[in-house]
Amino acid sequence: MTADETERKVEIDLAAFARDGFVIVDDVLPPALFKAAKKACEEAVEKGRKGEWPHRRIVGKAFPPWPPSGPDIWGIQHLMHPDFNLPIFKEIYVNPTLLSTACQILSLPSPASLQLELFNLLINPHTTPFSLPYHRDSIPASATADEEAELLKRPRTGTQYNLALYDDACLIVVPGSHKRPKTPEEAALLAKDDKTPLPDEIKVVLKPNQVVFYENDILHRAEYTTLKRVTLHGSMGMEGQVERAKMILQHGVEYLKEETFADGMGEYGKTMWRNLMQGYGTSGSDTLSGIHDD
Repeated sequence: MTADETERKVEIDLAAFARDGFVIVDDVLPPALFKAAKKACEEAVEKGRKGEWPHRRIVGKAFPPWPPSGPDIWGIQHLMHPDFNLPIFKEIYVNPTLLSTACQILSLPSPASLQLELFNLLINPHTTPFSLPYHRDSIPASATADEEAELLKRPRTGTQYNLALYDDACLIVVPGSHKRPKTPEEAALLAKDDKTPLPDEIKVVLKPNQVVFYENDILHRAEYTTLKRVTLHGSMGMEGQVERAKMILQHGVEYLKEETFADGMGEYGKTMWRNLMQGYGTSGSDTLSGIHDD
């Protein structure tokens, strides 16, 4: 990756992101990398379905930790793990369009101010449809309206995205709900059924090589049918965010501590990795608690 490619800017509609809580970007990966990404994901999915890779999301459980086996899977974890032996995922993670978009959302001058975080693969169950309940990633469903309102005032410290390699309409969001607590109607509906459709919800429809960046505390759920889904899910934070480092490093990613982990990720990737390690080093604890993704 050249310096010019790394610095390439993609202008996004920040006003729409602030209003709706998500934004879609076209043509993320260059053609050769997009083709290689699809091939690598085919190999990843095969490893997961055959049980050759143990870090999988098991149908029947929405959030980690997942059991070692089950009737079907809906995701593959730890794409950048050295034992997975698919280094192309590191290249994708530091793609200039993804880094540029994250920097704009977080008002950062360059990717050197980002913190490396998670990179996973979301796929369709082979035989068993599956759905996730409505949730906010860092606010418990049990929070009162007042508690939600207070927690939603916290400054944005990171962002996350879904990058589709095939048509994808799994993610469902309530636009604007990242700025307000649940309405009484929403709270009443979700108290009866946390997977029920809510007023004003929309499906986020992605075409191949489109990415949606979205606020992690927007009200969202997901519906997984057996239709093909191969979507890369990643997150990035701001450097110095110790709490985010604690959350990321509870996901069984001890391999990130290896000095050679960021080899092949370019200067920005190495800096992002160092930023994460510095946050982990100041967290004061190896007992870390979590986030989830869709």
